[in-house]
Amino acid sequence: MICVQNFTKRYGSRDVVKNISFTAKDGAITGFIGHNGAGKSTTIKAITGVIRPTDGSITINGIDVVKEAQKAKYQFGYVSDSPDHFLRLTGIEYLNFMADIYDTAAQGRTEFIENYAKRFGIYDALNNRIHSYSHGMRQKIMILGALIHDPSVWILDEPLTGLDPQAAFELKNMMREHAGKGKSVFFSTHVLEVAEKLCDEICIIKNGELLYTGTLDDLKATHKSQASLENIFLELTDTKE
Repeated sequence: MICVQNFTKRYGSRDVVKNISFTAKDGAITGFIGHNGAGKSTTIKAITGVIRPTDGSITINGIDVVKEAQKAKYQFGYVSDSPDHFLRLTGIEYLNFMADIYDTAAQGRTEFIENYAKRFGIYDALNNRIHSYSHGMRQKIMILGALIHDPSVWILDEPLTGLDPQAAFELKNMMREHAGKGKSVFFSTHVLEVAEKLCDEICIIKNGELLYTGTLDDLKATHKSQASLENIFLELTDTKE
């Protein structure tokens, strides 16, 4: 579970994120949506400990990400919005490196790599260097590296970007499977159709302010019964793309 309470991030005199609170619950997929510059990436960076909150607190499974940073980092797997990392390593070297960081047992990592690399269709490319991978293949290997220690919390920043249809299908199934085990998935996306079909709960942010947090059904109940998430989002943010 992720619990964000009264989180503010300020740069100089400017509040990039303004006193927001929400919970990404266990057993649920929570979608984080908003336009570019709305504060999504800043919030995710604070949740993962990349930046420190100016005010407020963030806990993961009850562990404060500032006060107990290392312990908190063991609780989650994080996929950033850029897959261009560790390009000189082979895929298998990268996965073993990530498994070593999290003290993943040899048998557990071997089973994970074989299972999920095959699901993603990159098992035969694991001995190739990551710099030779396409963007989509790099995204797949970064996802596997983030999840190899079987974290209870998944934090995914635009994880479907660049994935082929089969890999996107597999990742969405993996997200459902993870939530189905009573664990939590928190992900940002610009693809509102995906969020509508996949998410149990939604957080909508605009200009650093949280406009809504709760279930999609409750959100729709306050709007026209046939309104799509896309229409509701555009109405709430008063912006047309």
